[in-house]
Amino acid sequence: MAGFLDQYGVDDARKERKVKRLVLSIIAVLILGAAAFFFFRNFPEERLVKQFFSLLKEKKYQDAYALWGCTAQTPCRYYGPERFNEDWGPDGLYKNPDALKLNVVDACGDGPLGEAVVFGYSYPGVEDFGLQVDRKTKFIGFAPSARCPGRHLAIGDFLRSRFGMGGDSK
Repeated sequence: MAGFLDQYGVDDARKERKVKRLVLSIIAVLILGAAAFFFFRNFPEERLVKQFFSLLKEKKYQDAYALWGCTAQTPCRYYGPERFNEDWGPDGLYKNPDALKLNVVDACGDGPLGEAVVFGYSYPGVEDFGLQVDRKTKFIGFAPSARCPGRHLAIGDFLRSRFGMGGDSK
């Protein structure tokens, strides 16, 4: 009879452990999925902006201008090559891309900017400005401000301030 009572509750404990593992696994997958989404959701736009600054460093201004959706043959109506060089060229306002400091990256939903990602930059001696990348066309342009309009969930800012994860420029 002693052997009969030794197994009492073992099946229940085994089932309980399986349920706990399943619940913890689901929670872990959800947390990792959410973290991956927030980390990678602007990845193509961030890569495009990095490419833009890389082209500027290499002094390939024509190629950098093309990332704005403009070429020398078909210049942008309000942002011609001369104006682009005034801003980004060798003697331009932002002639040193290494001096740019990325302050914030905002993903804008449907609004005045449409589906876009805004990169807020600061540059020595100049007021903070924003570059935007349109999610559909993948073209760069100046944003009306350094942030998307509206309220902001500042989780990234909070984490950077707590854990010293600074916003590097490129």
